Amino acid sequence: MWQLSVAVVEDDARFRQAFVQAIESAPDLKLAGAAADGAGGLALLKATRPDVLLVDLGLPDIGGIELIRYCARHLPECDVMVVTVFGDEQHVVGSLEAGATGYLLKDTLPEDIADQIRALHAGGSPISPVIARQLLSRLAPAGAGAGAGAAPAEGAPALSDRELAVLTLATKGFTYEEIAQMMSVSKHTVMTYVKRSYRKLQVNSKSEAVYEARKLGLLRD
Repeated sequence: MWQLSVAVVEDDARFRQAFVQAIESAPDLKLAGAAADGAGGLALLKATRPDVLLVDLGLPDIGGIELIRYCARHLPECDVMVVTVFGDEQHVVGSLEAGATGYLLKDTLPEDIADQIRALHAGGSPISPVIARQLLSRLAPAGAGAGAGAAPAEGAPALSDRELAVLTLATKGFTYEEIAQMMSVSKHTVMTYVKRSYRKLQVNSKSEAVYEARKLGLLRD
């Protein structure tokens, strides 16, 4: 049986051992190795080139975000899942911008981590609900308020906050199923927002909608 190789970089011995046990007990997962600090993690990545990196951010030497950047530059095929106690915007956004595609807080049960790893490698973006809400609140006001991009062009169609939120999250790579979970609505409701925004923008696809919305100043880059 083919197995998904997973590297763990975690300085807390209890969490590290819990993750190792969860990976070793899953028949479709294989432990590439475990490291207790950033330097060890970097060496592990270079030596094993894993399919998935499970990484904490608060490491005692090289920060977790640096390891994420290393993967983005040198191991683009490696999916990165952050598992941390840090839920503030700086750490969340910094990790995602560096290349992480999953972000879990440490209240995630260790026994659930195998399923989250599988979902990540399958193209999903596992994110703790509190982080999802934070991202949604940050992205939803696109085009309005302090810190937003350029003002909408004169005559631009008026997309609702929800329509803008769906379009913005879609540009970040989230699927419509994931957006529905983040917004606590059904996928049918999300698709309704999508169809409305397409109609208002007079387009027929997501790429066209993103292009028109950016051109009109409705979305930030």
